[in-house]
Amino acid sequence: MKAMILAAGKGTRVRPLTYDLPKPMIPILGKPVMAYLIEHLHKYGVTEIMVNVSYLHEKIEEYFGEGHQFDVQIGYSFEGYTTDDGEVVPQPLGSAGGMKKIQEFGGFFDDTTIVLCGDALIDLDIKSALFEHRRKGALASVITKEVPWDKVSSYGVVVTDADGRITEFQEKPSQSTAKSNFVSTGIYIFEPEVIDLIPSGQIFDIGSELFPLLAAKGLPFYAQTRDFNWIDIGSVSDYWETCQSVLMGEVANLHMPGIQVDDGLWVGLNTSIDWEGTRIEGPVYIGSGTRIEAGVHIVGPSWIGHGSHICASAEVVRSVLFEYTRVLPNVSLDEMIVFKDYSVDRCGEMRHVSEMHPDSWANARDRRSKRRTAQDTELTKKRISA
Repeated sequence: MKAMILAAGKGTRVRPLTYDLPKPMIPILGKPVMAYLIEHLHKYGVTEIMVNVSYLHEKIEEYFGEGHQFDVQIGYSFEGYTTDDGEVVPQPLGSAGGMKKIQEFGGFFDDTTIVLCGDALIDLDIKSALFEHRRKGALASVITKEVPWDKVSSYGVVVTDADGRITEFQEKPSQSTAKSNFVSTGIYIFEPEVIDLIPSGQIFDIGSELFPLLAAKGLPFYAQTRDFNWIDIGSVSDYWETCQSVLMGEVANLHMPGIQVDDGLWVGLNTSIDWEGTRIEGPVYIGSGTRIEAGVHIVGPSWIGHGSHICASAEVVRSVLFEYTRVLPNVSLDEMIVFKDYSVDRCGEMRHVSEMHPDSWANARDRRSKRRTAQDTELTKKRISA
């Protein structure tokens, strides 16, 4: 069995995280989502993996290489072109069109293939899913989940007969027009013949074009409804909730890194914590090389990325701070994600640091912000002494 990871999208609904990261590189417990997928595939003996890339493709390729550190083989198919001036222009071909390009180039899809979206955490029993796929003689199988009716418009909706055969596939229908609340999880099992149905040289999508085609032709196209963890990072709000669940230990097989130094507190290497007046209520992870000054209050679930600096009397509550974040003195961040110059609250509202009065955070590597922090700290001391 082979695998295909779909990783060419821009991830617009997860901005600002995807301003500088392709969606599969968004970290959970400090590790890219796609790394968990590759480890899961390896667990089931899947070692030949193709990845289609486009937007910020180099970030994925530089991190994963050819897969040696995961004991698998990884190949890449870039979707886009380079201009005469040397500018790399991403141009995705659609999830199905990308697979067709790979097949025409080297014939990779010569065996049963599991296809995964590169932006979800899963613990699917792949062996069991493959067994059912073959038992039914399926040409294509879709792994499905039941979701609340008010969520159906975010997914591809699967309509089946009593035997599980897919008779219709609705791509992100409105709640009023949805014929089912069973949705595609972005996990598919394809036989090589499926790739033959994809037109050559054009943008073609799996959900909106290939699946309706399979259903219309009456081919052996089946849904599998399985009991497994599927955590889809479709939006920034989803990401915040995922981080909260993971830090609370509610997601199986995901364990806090670092060393546990107190009840609910894990730290990376060489962290510096001034405990004078400081309170930390777990679960909290503090990354390596992070400095926590006196009087800080941290409430979990919170993740503080490596190289960060939480200044005196600051407060961080149920938040995710990416690496090298400096939270300035006396600032309170409540249920926020902070990524470089941007913050997003749990409802998805994004703000640039320039919109905050006064500025609430800065780059911990920036000397200018260090000088400003020192000035603010001295001013605070003068106010206290006065």
